[in-house]
Amino acid sequence: MSTSENKVEIVDRGHKEEEEKKEEGKGGFLDKVKDFIHDIGEKIEETIGFGKPTADVSAIHIPKINLERADIVVDVLVKNPNPVPIPLIDIDYLVESDGRKLVSGLIPDAGTIKAHGEETVKIPLTLIYDDIKSTYNDINPGMIIPYRIKVDLIVDVPVFGRLTLPLEKRGEIPIPKKPDVDIEKIKFQKFSLEETVAILHVRLENMNDFDLGLNDLDCEVWLSDVSIGKAEISDSIKLDKNGSGLVNVPITFRPKDFGSALWDMIRGKGTGYTIKGNVDVDTPFGAMKLPIIKEGGETRLKKEDDDDDDEVSICSSLLIA
Repeated sequence: MSTSENKVEIVDRGHKEEEEKKEEGKGGFLDKVKDFIHDIGEKIEETIGFGKPTADVSAIHIPKINLERADIVVDVLVKNPNPVPIPLIDIDYLVESDGRKLVSGLIPDAGTIKAHGEETVKIPLTLIYDDIKSTYNDINPGMIIPYRIKVDLIVDVPVFGRLTLPLEKRGEIPIPKKPDVDIEKIKFQKFSLEETVAILHVRLENMNDFDLGLNDLDCEVWLSDVSIGKAEISDSIKLDKNGSGLVNVPITFRPKDFGSALWDMIRGKGTGYTIKGNVDVDTPFGAMKLPIIKEGGETRLKKEDDDDDDEVSICSSLLIA
């Protein structure tokens, strides 16, 4: 039998067992330390009352909206269950529509939430319509677009450290368009060179995909390039989406201020006019002040009875006056 076959493997069993005990001791010690720290953390939380804050979007306001921009305020209710104030480190926000970014930003050092209290944090946002329309060709005035607001509140809480509270809210917002305006005709109630009282039949066309509740209209009117003054009404009418409505606007002016243009107005089939002003309207998205303007329009002069001899009657009235 060869020497190699007679070799006996010697194992230092005592040394191996000692190493195993050391490894077991290490693992057990680390586990015990971790458990100890966890237990202490839980006891501190239970004893002192530390907990994670909560946040929720409580409301969204649109305090101002016009043809140029929409100012939006997001109300976020933050509750702090801890016995100490917690700082609100940053607010990161994003507004998008169908996955397309409309506006984003960061608000640093947003304040402090008092101990065992709650506070409404207001996040102001502004949408500039020209920026949106120049970036996305399929977004046009008069439309209503969906939006999603994403907000990350970053707070620093004892025991827990820095936490991010993600929030999200969806809704719709309009891209307003000014109404179209026409003076269909002018009816005279009282006609003289010194003072003429007339009613302007003004048609307003709603160019938006949402209703407009007209509350007020103020305008200035020019006939044959001569200003006949300002007019104002406070009648309420509803303009359905993509619909129209008629408003009667009383106005008083002096025909003798027109000079020779007056006779051209009376003898012609139509009278050139310009109207400029504003309308105050209610919408599903809040109150708006929208401009109205029409230049180079043409209208008809009519008496109250709308007879065929209107022009002759008006001429006679002027001659008598």
